[in-house]
Parts: sequence; C-alpha cells; structure tokens
Amino acid sequence: MKRAPVIVHPPSTGGRRVTLYGHDLGRALRPADVAAKLRRAGFCTTEFVWDDTGVFEWRDGGPDIWLMP
Repeated sequence: MKRAPVIVHPPSTGGRRVTLYGHDLGRALRPADVAAKLRRAGFCTTEFVWDDTGVFEWRDGGPDIWLMP
C-alpha cells in the first residue's frame, strides 16, 4: 500500500507535526496552518481535500482534532 505524502501527526503540546514525504514542515494548530506549510514547501493545489487518503494521513484524529485528548 502506498503511503500518503502528507502526514499530520497526533495532537501534542504546540499543535500537530506535519511531514511531507518524510520531511518535517513544523507544527500546525489548524487546517489553514497545514495548507500554508504545504504551499511554502511547494506542494500546491487550488484546494486541499482534507479527507483525500491518497494525499493525507491523519493520525489520531482528522482535521477537526487539534488538542491532546
């Protein structure tokens, strides 16, 4: 099975870590932060479809989960 290029890691102190093809892009506190980080890294699209499993892997919660349980 092919791995999604964007991984949004589990919530932790300071937000969720975002990686693109294994490269750390930093932490995000909301979906807009993820989009900004991806665009800065050159991963551009007109619109991000957060539930596209071919692009995104959300670990321990989707785009609506940002705080630690």
